Amino acid sequence: MPAFPPLLDIDRQMTDPQITNLIHAGKGRMPGFPKLEHAELANLLRYLASDDLSSGSAHTMEAQSSGLDAAGKQLFQRNCAFCHGRDAEGGETGPDLTRSKLVLADENGDKIAEVVHNGRPGTKMPAFNFSHQEMLSLAAFIHGQEKFAAAHAGSRRGVSVADLQTGNVKAGEAYFNGAGGCSKCHSATGDLAGIATRYQGLQLEERMLYPRNVIDRVTVTLPTGKTISGKLAYLDEFTVGMRDANNTYHSWPVSRVKYVVDAPEEAHVEQFSKYTDADVHNLMAYLQTLR
Repeated sequence: MPAFPPLLDIDRQMTDPQITNLIHAGKGRMPGFPKLEHAELANLLRYLASDDLSSGSAHTMEAQSSGLDAAGKQLFQRNCAFCHGRDAEGGETGPDLTRSKLVLADENGDKIAEVVHNGRPGTKMPAFNFSHQEMLSLAAFIHGQEKFAAAHAGSRRGVSVADLQTGNVKAGEAYFNGAGGCSKCHSATGDLAGIATRYQGLQLEERMLYPRNVIDRVTVTLPTGKTISGKLAYLDEFTVGMRDANNTYHSWPVSRVKYVVDAPEEAHVEQFSKYTDADVHNLMAYLQTLR
């Protein structure tokens, strides 16, 4: 909300003597200007009644709105588009904000800010610590998309792979080969070659975060020094068991052998507490390039 009431059409709401008294005496947070000269006051009254005020304010408001939209769009793309789609019309995990009752009832970000600052407990919607100005920008962008969607009703596009490419490809590649440790087990030219042609969108994200049909393997070193590798079939505090390349089952007391288990899924689980939103977005953007 503006700090002071607008002056548009004030000449239709108040008479010149009323405006003059208000200027001389002040009101609320507005100071008085009792020493304003007659000529200055006359010029001010003429300006308040002129078309210059409305056209100037319109241009100013349009420029401010445009600036807020642009800033809000950048903020939305970095933080919200991954779930809600880059146009706010919904992604694979987030609802369509242009049809949200909360957005429709929102004024200047008041209701949107409550959800953004507190998140949605029990859902995938996290809390964001955006400043007041950032919230104004974000709300302006969302409302702009709401108006656009209403004006183009019936032309809703489907969820695009681009909705999941809000991250930085180069940063994703660096994370894959560095801090993420992905390249220790995976290769962009090996097991992941063409992954984005086989899986897209949420399917790819789920396979990245929650790999399926993962086979744990184990290498057992016998007392003689001989090593045997195969699929881990059984493991507890007393026994380790495996199936070799011929599907033959072997087992040993853990006290008599040494063994090393390769459990790819555990590596993914360990990453859950380390992933940041940016890491996931960037990694997804990179994986989408492996076609």
